[in-house]
Amino acid sequence: MSVLDNFDSFKSFLGDRLNQAEGQGMNKNSVNEIAYEIGDYLSNNVDAKNDQETVLHELWSVADNKEQHAIANMMVKLVQNNGNQQ
Repeated sequence: MSVLDNFDSFKSFLGDRLNQAEGQGMNKNSVNEIAYEIGDYLSNNVDAKNDQETVLHELWSVADNKEQHAIANMMVKLVQNNGNQQ
């Protein structure tokens, strides 16, 4: 099963990678820029596997560069908050 098949698995995967990056001393700006690059890659190269990913893809496709960075930053916050609640 792909990490992209289930949105909760996807968020968990991102949260784990975020924790690893922060544990290795990566700063917030770098994390956010990588999140943007991942979002751009996924939007351009990977088909959505569920409703949540479809919504993210559609939002990404109509957003300008600044808005795409905001979406990526919100995804970082989302997985940070989920990690803090576990």
